Amino acid sequence: MRTLRETYIRVRKLTEEICAPLQTEDYVVQPVEDVSPPKWHLGHTTWFFETLLLKAYREGYQEFNANFNFVFNSYYESLGARVVRTQRGNLSRPTVAEIYQYRQHVDAAMMAWMNEPLPTTIMDLITLGCHHEQQHQELLWTDIKYILGHNPLLPAYTEDHTLEFCETPSHASAPFITLEEGMYQIGHVGDSFCYDNELNRHKVFLPSFSIAPALVTHAAYLEFMEDGGYTHFAHWHAEGWDWVRANGIVAPLYWYKQDGAWFRYTLRGLLPLDLNQPVTHIGYYEAAAFAAWAGKRLPTEFEWEAAAPNFAWGDRWEWTESAYLPYPGFARAPGAVGEYNGKFMVNQKVLRGASAFTPPGHSRISYRNFFHPHQRWQLTGIRLAQ
Repeated sequence: MRTLRETYIRVRKLTEEICAPLQTEDYVVQPVEDVSPPKWHLGHTTWFFETLLLKAYREGYQEFNANFNFVFNSYYESLGARVVRTQRGNLSRPTVAEIYQYRQHVDAAMMAWMNEPLPTTIMDLITLGCHHEQQHQELLWTDIKYILGHNPLLPAYTEDHTLEFCETPSHASAPFITLEEGMYQIGHVGDSFCYDNELNRHKVFLPSFSIAPALVTHAAYLEFMEDGGYTHFAHWHAEGWDWVRANGIVAPLYWYKQDGAWFRYTLRGLLPLDLNQPVTHIGYYEAAAFAAWAGKRLPTEFEWEAAAPNFAWGDRWEWTESAYLPYPGFARAPGAVGEYNGKFMVNQKVLRGASAFTPPGHSRISYRNFFHPHQRWQLTGIRLAQ
């Protein structure tokens, strides 16, 4: 079994490997509020270890830079003032070089600390910090894609043909999987790591339902578009239809039409649309509209979890029909850690599964991701139910 020290090294190394292909100029860009500059991710994940662990519990630790708490605090009200999220792209300083020095400073202190016997509470916080950084690794992939994908030159990030792409299941048109009505156990089980929003495990009664064994493909979504999917209000929630008209939405994010043919921006650059790939970068509004057009619906998160052992998942985050709400008995942890999930349980939808950008070992069947209905810069897709 991998030790906590080895896990820490592996996670911290992967973050820097993701950034390795970038040029210095790429580290600073913030095209929209949802996207943070790569150098901010590098600093924030380091700040998490420094602030919640080293400064709080490590006697004699020397803070790297007292101003970094203001720069790299994300949303922790209990930990002081911070740079407004929309202003992260204006941080020309600290420099990229300084942030890498910051990472080295904190890593050295953490590695020395982990050579000593540590109480369970500290080990649990380090584990949380590693999973927190893995969340930001996935955000790094998608933020880098958004930054490069909104550069007029549409530059490639990599030539790796496997990154972001997946093998479409050979039985994409297979019959829906049916589960009988009954009581199902939902939520994390066991002693392995989970976030607080995956607890407590509880029973949910589900009527009989059916769920697709495969994700919706580009080919199927293109049928929806060609049948007036983005021009006919009947398929859309009222709020979604307002979003379509206000923003001039005519296709999924990163789709471009040239000479009558559709192309899609990927981390390999602009490529012809592969009709067999699962449709990606879809918001909840679009997912719900497609489901209505298809005469189906989105599964609830409870249906998804009950059925997930029966199909392959993990290529795309999958929108559900469930609002992001606490499970029975949910309680926030004391202090800053309690701000991690609970305060976001409003006006968001749950997504289940994982994506091609989810780091190894960071996915599980009870994982609850969550985004606002219009957001689509993550690797989000559609699985239908009925």
